[in-house]
Amino acid sequence: MILKKINMENDIKRIPREDYDSLAAEIREFLIDKISRTGGHLASNLGVVELTMAMHIVFDLPKDKIVWDVGHQSYTHKLLTGRRDDFETLRCYGGMSGFPKRRESECDSFDTGHSSTSISAGLGIVRGNEILNKDGMVISVIGDGALTGGMAYEALNNAAQLKRNFIIILNDNNMSISENVGGISRYLDKLRVDKSYNDFKDEIENTLNRVPMVGESLVRQLKKTKSSLKQLLIPGMFFEDMGITYLGPVDGHNVNQLISIMKEAKKLNQPVLIHVLTKKGKGYLPAERHPDVFHGVGPFDKETGKLKKKKEKPDYTDVFSLALVKEAEKNKKIVAITAAMPDGTGLKRFKESFPERFFDVGIAEGHAVTFAAGLASTGLKPFVAIYSSFLQRGFDQIIHDVCIQNLPVIFAVDRAGLVGSDGETHHGVFDISYMNLIPNLNIMAPKNKYELAASIQFASEFNAPLAIRYPRGEAFDGLKEYRLPIEFGKCEVIYKERGIAILAVGSMVETAIEVREILKKKGLYVSLVNARFIKPFDEAAIMELSKDHDYLITMEENVLNGGFGQSVLGYAASVGLDMEVINIALPNGYIEHGNVDTLKKAGNIDAASIVKKIEIKIGIENGNDII
Repeated sequence: MILKKINMENDIKRIPREDYDSLAAEIREFLIDKISRTGGHLASNLGVVELTMAMHIVFDLPKDKIVWDVGHQSYTHKLLTGRRDDFETLRCYGGMSGFPKRRESECDSFDTGHSSTSISAGLGIVRGNEILNKDGMVISVIGDGALTGGMAYEALNNAAQLKRNFIIILNDNNMSISENVGGISRYLDKLRVDKSYNDFKDEIENTLNRVPMVGESLVRQLKKTKSSLKQLLIPGMFFEDMGITYLGPVDGHNVNQLISIMKEAKKLNQPVLIHVLTKKGKGYLPAERHPDVFHGVGPFDKETGKLKKKKEKPDYTDVFSLALVKEAEKNKKIVAITAAMPDGTGLKRFKESFPERFFDVGIAEGHAVTFAAGLASTGLKPFVAIYSSFLQRGFDQIIHDVCIQNLPVIFAVDRAGLVGSDGETHHGVFDISYMNLIPNLNIMAPKNKYELAASIQFASEFNAPLAIRYPRGEAFDGLKEYRLPIEFGKCEVIYKERGIAILAVGSMVETAIEVREILKKKGLYVSLVNARFIKPFDEAAIMELSKDHDYLITMEENVLNGGFGQSVLGYAASVGLDMEVINIALPNGYIEHGNVDTLKKAGNIDAASIVKKIEIKIGIENGNDII
């Protein structure tokens, strides 16, 4: 087995050229086998096997730096840098991350997780090396989808000023950038990387510039003629016009071709973009046929491609999807916006039902928010469906374009809270904190699937900025009988007792039920209140609770700093409530990847940990009341 010969970075350089195809096949077989058991990003990784092999053959890691955009396609890179055995714990708590992590290997040059960042980061490394006189090349790998993000173009524009090598590899797995036309384009590509051609070109330009009176004019005219010819023949000249040499396209599944073009790119003392054509899911038929399904996938039967665990109940995304379509049938002013995630956010159903009212703006969260503000200014009711961790990319626009004008944009904040195996770049544990800062941004968190549907109905008639946050995963269907009509800024008292009150936010209501049952068995009386509104929260209800409760326990799936609990604590202190407020929240920090239940235990927001904290706070030991 060839793969067993690769135990650390640069071992691949000793593999004979005639074995490259066999090695690629072994890598694919390895990835399919491992990911079928652990889950992970399969289709994208199968598409970059040869590309990754070629980079590791041509470049010298860790001296040379590879920056992966998003980073979910870095599995082969990890495999070739001594982490083969770590795939047993891929995306598991305490195990190997599914994204590049500097703490894992010095071959991981930059941590990534979000889109369109690699060129900026790579350019920063290039400039840093320049200042510090460090050797080493820098290669940023970015997908065609990530080029829908404006940050990538900001970086390209800045990179064009470089006078030294910087390689950008465009992994085009969707054929979204047109292929070059005909033999002349291939000829020009060859010329552009030929040292003698570039030396000759520079010599001609210098000679012409020395011609009195007309030299500079001749150079400009020749460049203009050359540019016009390129635009006619080579669509990739968009990059050339920015000042970045364009090479390709090249077959992303031909290792020898990739090696050849990368070696030529290394020779250029300027920024260069290599356009690589790949097939997502390459080598595994189910993934080739359904790359979207196998983009991020749970454990599956590798023989059939079928998921081992089928979804038995609707998740919160499903509930949102159905509820929004229902409201849009009644309200023709409702429009929906996604930033390149119609499937993940549940807007595919809306798109099919109301294509003229659906907008996919690409991986451009800031634009999505301002675009929604523009729609709202015309009298429409925009719903921006977006993951919590991605909404933070549009923070300025939320303030500047939505809230200052008090426009009725609705943010459907999916994946709020812990999301699991994707880790710290994807957890939605900061949204309450950063949205809490904005004066007129109202925030809701429904307790179950019924309340989420009711929240969408409420939002469709609400005339101010509003965020509705809900978690990933199966929608809680308990407490069905508790359906108090939604009233702005008002909570819902579910169980009324005396002594201890739990004020829980959204997904934590389900946990609060379990906590209450445990405390009841210990002889404690516990009220349970569904906060429903995080901002504005129900101050009158808290004031009322203080009359017959000694303790108020706030519970949220968000970091402590700036969260719901601290807001309640601040209010209680400001009005001098005779009731101790105890905050239950995630620790202030970044939470790694792993199973959600495991992460809740690690963050001390599972039922057992919460009960223990309450017992310590109120003075109960071994189940005996010692107050």
